[in-house]
Amino acid sequence: MSGDDATPEAAEEGRRPLRTDLRPIVEAVREADAAAFVAVGDRFDDDLRYLTRFSGPDRPYALVVVPDEPVGRAVLCAPALFREQAEREFVAPARDAAADPTEDADTGFHDGVAREVRTESVGDHAGERAAAVVDDLVDGASAAAEGDGPTVLAPASIPHDAAVYLERAGNDLASTDAVTDARTRKTPAEVDRLRRVQRAAVAGMARAEAVLAESAVVGAGEDEREADERSGDDRRPPLRWADEPLTTERLRREVNQVLAARGVRDAGNTVIGAGPSAADLHYVGDDPIRPGETVLLDISPRGPDGYYGDVTRTFVVDGDGGWERRAYVAVEAAREAALDEIEPGVPAKTVHGEAAAELAAYGFDPNAGEGEAGFTHGTGHGVGVSLHEGPSLSGAGELRPGHVVTVEPGVYDPEIGGVRLEDLIVVTDEGYEILAEYPFGIVPEKRPDAR
Repeated sequence: MSGDDATPEAAEEGRRPLRTDLRPIVEAVREADAAAFVAVGDRFDDDLRYLTRFSGPDRPYALVVVPDEPVGRAVLCAPALFREQAEREFVAPARDAAADPTEDADTGFHDGVAREVRTESVGDHAGERAAAVVDDLVDGASAAAEGDGPTVLAPASIPHDAAVYLERAGNDLASTDAVTDARTRKTPAEVDRLRRVQRAAVAGMARAEAVLAESAVVGAGEDEREADERSGDDRRPPLRWADEPLTTERLRREVNQVLAARGVRDAGNTVIGAGPSAADLHYVGDDPIRPGETVLLDISPRGPDGYYGDVTRTFVVDGDGGWERRAYVAVEAAREAALDEIEPGVPAKTVHGEAAAELAAYGFDPNAGEGEAGFTHGTGHGVGVSLHEGPSLSGAGELRPGHVVTVEPGVYDPEIGGVRLEDLIVVTDEGYEILAEYPFGIVPEKRPDAR
């Protein structure tokens, strides 16, 4: 886990320098007895965004990292039109604040890895440009004499065409998990960003809960009752809000307006299901919201630095205390059981095991398959520049300080609905911290901070 040198003022503003420690990548190259590490992608490639902090363009570019004195060297092959932005986002933030600008350009970097931007041969494929940099930086004379090319590490997700260009240049490619492993443990600066976007997510949740609390329960008119009798549908009429029927799409728009006002993007991740569609883990359609049925809201916006939030709550307006109440109590208990297990050194899958056991104690199937009634997913996953990343609370490995994960047990019945409660937590030396707390309760209320 890398450290961040931040002033107290920057820490108070939640704007510590956001920079990536590239030493684990250099160490992975050395341990594999390889010559270099190469990543190729565009602004939508989360690994490359994490490694470089470079936010453009939408066409491929490349990063090459090699061991060097005192630690290593990293070269970003950027399009010429983006050189200034690349210098600003990739090179400048990685320098220590106390570094002397008159010193050698290769010194003064926080992790000892010198950074530079190259814009030569911009018409060539990013894989070709990366191969040229590897050839320039790596002494492959001895390997070439033996008929072997240098070994280059790359993420498993490297584009096929980039891999072909690297191999045609005489390099032997080997896959590495070094980036995936490095991303699991967040720096204080990363936690700042996650906390900021999570606060926006809970503000969106407060707006949704307020709308549900303000909604009116209405009785069915004669025409509606006759239509229901003909169709065999005994569901109650939709709630009304602002003089119109309330739907999941209307509620989603209210949430997304709050997210935008807080400076984050909904990223198409505002999931709201009502009644049976609440059992759909990724529902983004338009359903009427009815009294007595579960309304499940899963809000996962993305902040300006690429980090996600993730929060889920479930509400019922004018419920009768049946399945939904029993499910809610069970999920609350499972959440507490999961949180009780979280501390450094605990096997991640223990957290899932405790949550599943608690749901089973309440009579819900803890191993239900997709489309079945019960607990159909893992208890949690990592969150960072990807909405779903390591570690998994159902996977191998132990929890470590700096892991940021969701805790989100849930139970579902495709014919009735679903209940899920989710928070985003960071594992600390002493246990864990919830990054942005939000109240619980199946009956919606208008909270003081909701507009």
